Amino acid sequence: VQLQASGGGLVQPGGSLRLSCTISGINLDYFAYGWFRQAPGKEREGVSCISSHDAASSYADSVKGRFAISRDKNTLYLQMTSLKPEDTATYYCASVPWRHYFCSRYGFRVSEYSNWGQGTLVTVSS
Repeated sequence: VQLQASGGGLVQPGGSLRLSCTISGINLDYFAYGWFRQAPGKEREGVSCISSHDAASSYADSVKGRFAISRDKNTLYLQMTSLKPEDTATYYCASVPWRHYFCSRYGFRVSEYSNWGQGTLVTVSS
């Protein structure tokens, strides 16, 4: 399994950015996918999760209404709008074999994911 994240960069507060994660080596329809982020000196935290089997999704409270997760064929996306300086972090995509209620129950737990991509840095600053 390979996950390749991209799309990070420098953006001003209030701006938008779309992250992509290209996935290969698995049957994408039977997995759940997550976006995580890690700011310097902080633990990695879950941002959003989506289940390919039933399209269920979940978001961390800090990004609800601003971020949107989606998947199209072999690419996972994270559309980020109204970005804030506190969104600055390295963002990671991850995958795990699907199971019932995964996103709502386990989707933000780092330990639940079996495959990870390399990070892409997002910096929100004026």
